Amino acid sequence: MMIVIRETRTVEITNIITRSEDDEPIRISGYAAVFNSRTSIGNFFDEVIKPGAFKNSINDDEADIRALFNHDWDKVLGRTKADTLSLSEDDKGLKFDLELPNTTYARDLAESMERGDIDQCSFGFVVTGEEWDYNQEPALRTITDVELYEISVVSIPAYEDTEASLVRSKDLDAKVEKRMKLLNKLNEVLKCSNI
Repeated sequence: MMIVIRETRTVEITNIITRSEDDEPIRISGYAAVFNSRTSIGNFFDEVIKPGAFKNSINDDEADIRALFNHDWDKVLGRTKADTLSLSEDDKGLKFDLELPNTTYARDLAESMERGDIDQCSFGFVVTGEEWDYNQEPALRTITDVELYEISVVSIPAYEDTEASLVRSKDLDAKVEKRMKLLNKLNEVLKCSNI
């Protein structure tokens, strides 16, 4: 049985644009993920996301990706199926454009962003393609493909305030640590055999 692990990552929203003219809906745009930006995951391994990692998800006509506030599925800000969330990849990363609903929580979010109180974004995904490099410490995971299921505008990094992510990290960290020990042992044996 294959175990599917949902993960989240948080990044600064860059190039935030919130705009509303008269009765026009408020929009937010920016980058939910940045490519080739090395990030430490729980001080156990580093991670980079390669360009093209989101391509399959955002080009899948069956996919229905949501934009949420603080990973709260009761606070949907937009979705691809309703054409209120658009996602694309460019050289920099996963770009989004979001039309906010006329709801209390969305107006509150826009106000907090306008003041500069909220300026981070997170995304939830399942890894479907990855490469590991254990020849360095910490080990490096390169994500090549994901199943993206949501992006979130967040007030604090998502993986720090959810227990599920911490449990996921411990399971994954144990596997990485075991592989690193094995590789270190192999390197010692190889060094001894060259003497």
